[in-house]
Amino acid sequence: MSDRTVEFCYDILSPFAHVALKRFVELPADVTIRPVPVLLGGILAHWGQRGPAEISAKRLHTYRLSVFLGQKYGLDLRFPPRHPFNPLKALRLLAGSDADLTRVQTAFDFVFEQGRAPDTGEELGAFAAEIGVPVSLAEDDAAKSALRGNTDRAIAQGVFGVPSFVAPTVSGHEMFWGVDAFDMLLAWLDDPSLFEHEPFRHLDDVSIGIARK
Repeated sequence: MSDRTVEFCYDILSPFAHVALKRFVELPADVTIRPVPVLLGGILAHWGQRGPAEISAKRLHTYRLSVFLGQKYGLDLRFPPRHPFNPLKALRLLAGSDADLTRVQTAFDFVFEQGRAPDTGEELGAFAAEIGVPVSLAEDDAAKSALRGNTDRAIAQGVFGVPSFVAPTVSGHEMFWGVDAFDMLLAWLDDPSLFEHEPFRHLDDVSIGIARK
């Protein structure tokens, strides 16, 4: 992998990932984005978290914020009638076809531009036709394995939510979570030593003062 390749870990459930796609034009010309479909539910379960749409007081706020940010970047976000929905089979289609950014963009447009949830047989079929892959991939063992592998690898990289951006370094990688961290990603790409200097350097040494059980 090139040291200027950034992995874009996404789940089509995420309206913020849809917004992030719009910002890729801001990346330096020598940076390549590699889209990686992951199952957000598996990531949240690993870290013991709940998604923002699963928290009643946070759900509407999340939807409003994503629509607001979408407007900021020229998107007319339209939510599907059900959210969160089960994205598993749709993600298998993307993982099994090794979907490039064009196909990923089409997938997000289906969900957050057309406002459709690919969680029924009919809508999954429409989703497959829209992105140009056979719907049979949803039950393909290799596609299932690819999605599991992507999710496990993302967890091993410290990914705890989507969208996340994972960029390789000489000693490992840096991970940036959320569309609101995109500006920090841009700053780090401009200066990969960013976190080695203050006011960032001491943050690794901050201890945990209290931990909830």
